[in-house]
Parts: sequence; structure tokens; C-alpha cells
Amino acid sequence: MKTKKVVLIEGNRTPFLKSGGPYIDLMSYQLGKEAIAGLLAKTGIDPKAIDQVIMGTVISNLRTSNVARESAISAGIPNTAPCHTVTQACISANRAIATAALEIMGGQADIVIAGGVDNTSDTPITFKKTMQKKLFGAKRLKTTGQFIKFATTLRPSDFAPDRPKVAEYTTNRVMGEDCDIMAARFGVTREEQDAFAVRSHQLAFKAWEDGHLKKEVSTVEMPPKFLAINMDDGIRGDSTIEKVAKLRPAFDKKFGTLTAANSSFLTDGAAAVLLMSEEKAKEMGFKPKAEIVDFIFTGQDLDTELLLGPTYAVAKLFQRNNLTFEDIDVVEFHEAFAGQILANIKALADDQFAKEHLGLEKAVGEVPMDRFNLWGGSLSIGHPFGATGARLMNTTANRLIHENGKLGLLAACAAGAHGHAMLLRISN
Repeated sequence: MKTKKVVLIEGNRTPFLKSGGPYIDLMSYQLGKEAIAGLLAKTGIDPKAIDQVIMGTVISNLRTSNVARESAISAGIPNTAPCHTVTQACISANRAIATAALEIMGGQADIVIAGGVDNTSDTPITFKKTMQKKLFGAKRLKTTGQFIKFATTLRPSDFAPDRPKVAEYTTNRVMGEDCDIMAARFGVTREEQDAFAVRSHQLAFKAWEDGHLKKEVSTVEMPPKFLAINMDDGIRGDSTIEKVAKLRPAFDKKFGTLTAANSSFLTDGAAAVLLMSEEKAKEMGFKPKAEIVDFIFTGQDLDTELLLGPTYAVAKLFQRNNLTFEDIDVVEFHEAFAGQILANIKALADDQFAKEHLGLEKAVGEVPMDRFNLWGGSLSIGHPFGATGARLMNTTANRLIHENGKLGLLAACAAGAHGHAMLLRISN
């Protein structure tokens, strides 16, 4: 069967806001709706033309477990378009996009909206297992006497919430702890991490001033007063190395090098992209931004390689396509932590690591920093877990166009010791 060529038409996202901010009263699907509705408005496509909607998410609300469906319908997509939700930690949107691409390649669809959403402000708060069991049993209570007897079994400790923790289930370590270990392993200093974090904020601030990021964002009007939100709120354009150097370690309080400044922050937001087969795009008169050349997902050791996904994924993708960094015009990596980025950069350039862990004769290569995350990244823009992959894809394409490049690379790490990398090429 001949596979179809998949192209990116356009991308859109909501402003990314710090957790607990203006989006706190919204459910995740409402942010997803804003990203999709903004994408429809930006492209002018008839919602009836959409074949499928696929969204990624990490923090699932039980009332809207298929957040793609609720997001799509509330954005005006007809209910005849099937929708489904995927999850793969911080590369959930990447997985949604890859799934959409495979649907198009295989002829199952011609037009798909893919992306992701997470609203950490809408995180479900549950009770501990003892209270859950009691409440589950309470469903069978009928008489007043039974309810009184049930009430006598309750203890003050039962009402303590089971607070969510962003930790690796297998190791029970939060990602920042793993990154502290990895930074030490690769010799990444606190000074290097602070410098990279400041770079991210200053570049993102400049990208907003120059209008690059503004083009990727649609305004969200918050009820009941319909306050217009049209900019990310985590970017600190006045960030300096002197300021961030004053912060104390956030995870390993004694020996750690990770701080609140050089780590990505909890973020609420959504992002979506419009993908089509090249044939359908031509038929409908759409000019594609870029073509999906290839993509790959990897899995690593959870104990020692949790955040090295970009290294493994890029190595395999380059090998499969006979490429080096010299062939790449735009590089966009997800910035979970400055330590994570810098450790991957060092691993990619390390001959010994390549031989011992990647099965290569020599290093993958030096990452070209003059082409790397030039409009900022997750450290400054923010990182809604399920949405970042769609932001990365759209930014990579937009930078390729702006910088007259041809080939773009995007990559990300994810919990579960996963990695992802994708190649985009400017369409002719």
C-alpha cells in the first residue's frame, strides 16, 4: 500500500499560564476547546471537513476522560468526527501527532487535528485508599441507622487528601531528583544551568517582542468578565544570572543544582495542529508549512536514563535517515530542566557514551546552539504536560520558514524514560 505524505498546515495554542492562575476555574477540555477553536479560526477550515481529533493529556479528569471528544465538540467539530485521547507523559501531544500522521499515511483519514492539553489547576484531589473503600461501601447504605453507624467509622485522618505527586511510579522519585542525579553524572554545573535558564527567558521575551510567539497564540477570553488573556505569563525578560544564582536548590537541598529558576514550572495550557495528506491540502487550496519526514519513540532505563530520551531518539532518527546536525537548520528540544538539556547535549557529543549506550562508533555530534531553541523553550514559555509537543512542532515549522531553513528537528524527554524525535521539512 502506498503511504500518503503528511503535511502540517497550521498550529495554534492558548497562552501558557502558571498553575493556579487565571485558568484555575476551567476544566482541561475548555482549554482544549480554545486551542482547537483558535486553529479553526486561523485556518478558516470548515469544521465538517475534520476527519478525526486526537489529543494528548497527562492529568485526566474522570468526568471528561476522553478530553479530545469534549474539546472537539465544544469547539464546533461535528460529532460525526471520531475523537480519542492518548497519554505518554510529557510527549503525549507528540504521540497524538504521530498517531494522526499514521492515520493519514495509512489512508484512514485525510484531515486530522492533533495536539494536547493539561490544566494542572484542575488536578483531581482524592482521598487515601482507606477512605475510598469506606465511601465505596457507603453506596449501599439506605436507612438512617446505617448512615449513623457508617459515620461512627470515620476518623479525622480519613479526611486528609491524597495529594498528587509528580513522581515516577517505579522509582518513587520526582523528576527533579532524577535530573539532579543526571546533572551530577554528566558534570553539569549550577552555573551552566542558570546561564541556560536565563538564555531561555531572554530569547522567549525577545520572540514575543518580535511578534514570533504572538502568531502562535490565540486569545482566551475568561468568563464571567471575559478578561482577554493573550500572552504567556511565565516569561521573565529581566532574568539575569545574578538573580537566579540567589535561589536555593529545589530538590536535593544539600547537594542539588536544580532550582525553581532552572526548572520548568507547572503550567496550564493547550495546543493543536492541523495535519493533512498532501493531496487533500492541494485539493482544498491550503499551502502546507512543512512535511513530516520521519519520527521515532524510544524507551530507556528508568533508574539511570529517565531524561535522556532526546539523545536516544535523535541518535536513532539520524541513523535511520543518514543525517547529522550539520544537515539540520532548526533544532527545538523540550526544556524540562536546564540540567536535562545540558546533559543531553553532552551525551550527544560524547564518543564514549555513543559507544557504550547508543551502539555507535562515535558521538552523534555537537548540538548547534546558534540554531537551538532560539525563541525560548519550556523553561520560559511553560510546559503543560500534554500540550508541549504541538507547540514544539508549530514553532519548529515557523522558525524554518522565518530562517529560510529546510530541515527541522524537534525532540523531547518524558516520564517513564521515554524519548521522541521528529524531522520536519519545508514543503516545496
